[in-house]
Amino acid sequence: MPETKFVIVSFDGLRPDLIDDQQTPNLVRLKKLGTTLAAQRTIYPSETRTAFPSFVTGSTAAVHGMVGNKYVDRSVNPQRYIDTADAVLLDRLDRESGGQLMSAPTLGELLGRAGRSLAVLASNTPGTTRLFHHKAEAFGHVRLSGHFPEACTPKHVLDDVVTRYGPLPPVPPVGEPDLDAQTLITTIFLDYLWPERTPDVTILSYGEPDTCSHHNGTGAAATRRVIKHCDAEFGRILDWWEAEGRAAGVQIIALSDHGHITAHTRVSVADCLSDVGFNPGTAPAPDVDVVVVPGQVGALYLADRSSEQLTRLVGALSEFPWVGPVFTAPGNEIEGVVPGTFASSLVMANHERAPDVYFAFRADDRRDRFGLVGGTFYDNARMPGLGVHGGLHSKELASVGIVAGSKFLAGGHVSKVPSGICDVVPTILEALDMQPPSSMTGRVLSEVLARRSAVAPLLASVTQVSEIRSGGLLQRIQRTQVGSAVYLDGGWAEAAGAGVIKTTEVA
Repeated sequence: MPETKFVIVSFDGLRPDLIDDQQTPNLVRLKKLGTTLAAQRTIYPSETRTAFPSFVTGSTAAVHGMVGNKYVDRSVNPQRYIDTADAVLLDRLDRESGGQLMSAPTLGELLGRAGRSLAVLASNTPGTTRLFHHKAEAFGHVRLSGHFPEACTPKHVLDDVVTRYGPLPPVPPVGEPDLDAQTLITTIFLDYLWPERTPDVTILSYGEPDTCSHHNGTGAAATRRVIKHCDAEFGRILDWWEAEGRAAGVQIIALSDHGHITAHTRVSVADCLSDVGFNPGTAPAPDVDVVVVPGQVGALYLADRSSEQLTRLVGALSEFPWVGPVFTAPGNEIEGVVPGTFASSLVMANHERAPDVYFAFRADDRRDRFGLVGGTFYDNARMPGLGVHGGLHSKELASVGIVAGSKFLAGGHVSKVPSGICDVVPTILEALDMQPPSSMTGRVLSEVLARRSAVAPLLASVTQVSEIRSGGLLQRIQRTQVGSAVYLDGGWAEAAGAGVIKTTEVA
């Protein structure tokens, strides 16, 4: 029997309902060859540089600590604003923290300590590329970007790539599909990485269709063009797998980190807070009393963290028509420390780096001009009608999950058991006969493993709906539990009456 290896191919921001015979024939082909995880979800916040750390650590943000694409670092004085898109900054933060950039071990570390290898090929931002394996240098593992030399290691491998294929292509102008980098990283894998290095696990991450969706719309022609292009590049991987990789023991997994919904009404969180007496800013400063982290994740850091100021901030938020579910530090299992808020632990986001207040923008099920379900208020400088993510709409949380190979059920099997991005690495480790560490909150997907599915216990799921009515706001969070793993189904808010807290379970 050949040694088991894995190739994981990610499509950044791909909604599962955009997979079809015309646009993504190769992903459809993979579904027919293996098993589709039909109830696959991501985590909250539903952002790339929170979700991919959840993938590689097998844990939620509450465990690994990457609480958003951007956050405020309170471990230093003065406090500082962190944008995790910066690979050089992430390296410095890891060194300054004694190797604790992420507070959970990653797949690359676990493989490296076991004498195995992880290789990364990615066309995402330099920071995202580094987060797939932020300690690659320590193990001599390969991490290559389709655009950014500063995210690449080892240097001699980058030099080999540049000698063979030319300089890394520039990032295309804003709004244009990023095609060249997807082709390059696919070619590097097929022509160089696999034949010459044969990693135990490879992560090949296409940075599209996420960027195109942000600047054109989730169903726009440019976005559909780049989806089709990424699928064609994946088709080259799948052709190789059917011709060679499968016989060599390679298991193949396709996934995405989150979905997209459509921005319909622009608001300014900072302006609204300023109108009610706060002095907001986008980074800590002497005259700023609340940092409003830029982006689609509502993340607010107070300078004065007293209960009075926190209550004042939550009270102001509850009056805005664009606010969805609101979270503060846990007061109990359901409610946050401020009445009328959910506990951040309910959405597994209660890390020490977390903001004083998380909130999701209020979302709905309206259809956009492309017929896609999901709309939301938003806070950025772009026009309405474009793709966003970060919140708790079911279409933001829904993500792609397809597995194939000798370790998995084959023949177009569809698993309707809830699963999530945190489950991928525990399942990989199980297939490699490695023990998942206790830090992993994800579970082994025994129901889709060929050797365990027949004897796996019947997997019962329990769905829990929690409600808080406070002031003029009714908030709901729905979660589903399978064994010890918890998955987020969605979060909603609407106008409501007097205060009550209620939790119900649905079998």
